[in-house]
Amino acid sequence: MGAFTTLRHLALALLALGTMALAGPARAEPLRLVAFGDSLTAGLGLPAKEAFPARLQAALKARGHDVVIENAGVSGDTTAAGLARLDWSIPDGTQGVILELGANDALRGLDPGLAEKALDEMLARLKARGIPVLLAGMLAPPNMGAAYKQRFDALYPALAAKYGVPLYPFFLDGVAGQGKLNQADGVHPTAAGVDIIVERMLPAVEAWLATLKG
Repeated sequence: MGAFTTLRHLALALLALGTMALAGPARAEPLRLVAFGDSLTAGLGLPAKEAFPARLQAALKARGHDVVIENAGVSGDTTAAGLARLDWSIPDGTQGVILELGANDALRGLDPGLAEKALDEMLARLKARGIPVLLAGMLAPPNMGAAYKQRFDALYPALAAKYGVPLYPFFLDGVAGQGKLNQADGVHPTAAGVDIIVERMLPAVEAWLATLKG
């Protein structure tokens, strides 16, 4: 009786091992990112599937990256408004943030020093939480004047250097001022414009992802 029981247990154990082998290793969880910004991130005037976070996620998946990108863009947000909602907009478990803010500050002619202070605080808070950041820069429009533009444009490289985060210099590179790539307001990209942004930004995002996975 004892030998029979032993053989039965051995057979069950071998069956369990075979089942595990067939099932293969457990699948890793996708990398969870948040795109945090204003209407340029939110996708004002576009279906959700054509907004920047969705299009970037699709492009990354097509290149073999298992990622989920949450759209935390709010139209009209200045850097101050973004700072006010940062903590509850970036959930625990977030593994990286693409930070895109400042366009509304520049369009409204707000003091670049205030934008720098707000972005500085956001970067400090995310660093304290151990959440890596890819900073997407913005450029002030020329009609704001040379002095204003010089101060505003310089704040993104300065902050990226201060916190040691990668910088994509101009979020609207290749799209700003291009009539066919912008909606009727001349400010917000069309779906084709978003695809240009994603295409140009993709190498920087992939380089950043490599550091997260490492």
